[in-house]
Amino acid sequence: MSFKIGDKVSVLDEDLSGVVKKVSGKSVFIETEDGFDLEFNENALVLSKPSSFKKEIFSHSSLNKVVSEKEASKKRKQPKVKAKERFQPTLEVDLHINQLVKSSKGMSNHDMLTLQLDTAKRQLEYAIKKRIQKIVFIHGVGEGVLKLELEYLFGRYNVKFYDANYQKYGLGATEVYIYQNVKAN
Repeated sequence: MSFKIGDKVSVLDEDLSGVVKKVSGKSVFIETEDGFDLEFNENALVLSKPSSFKKEIFSHSSLNKVVSEKEASKKRKQPKVKAKERFQPTLEVDLHINQLVKSSKGMSNHDMLTLQLDTAKRQLEYAIKKRIQKIVFIHGVGEGVLKLELEYLFGRYNVKFYDANYQKYGLGATEVYIYQNVKAN
């Protein structure tokens, strides 16, 4: 399309319009309504008012439709997930003995430790089977025997483990991240 000096034009991809001041090959120099002189490729402009002897390519209604479609195709909004919730573990397992049995009366230390480790193993395998990525084992501080045994247990699985969030659990919890294998079809 060729433009003439004095034609009123609009820029396709911007909210700009102005009057043609100079045409040089495919470059068109316009003065915007705000008084700025800008250069555009002729393909980036459309006539706002048709010349008396030229037929306008776009009617105002079709131009307005194109502009409204561009404005409507904004990015879809994703539901916002707070950082706190995003990093929350999906499963917590409290291994304190009073959480596992009604009474530990008559149980030896070995029996209690075995019960705690069996519970941890069962919950870890459940999380792997259900494809749960994070699990926190609350073991308490104590003498560190249960924590040491848990680390030995986790070492036999394809997991990464580290101390859980100190602000939430203190020193007595371990967070386990389970690496998920992608199933091949």
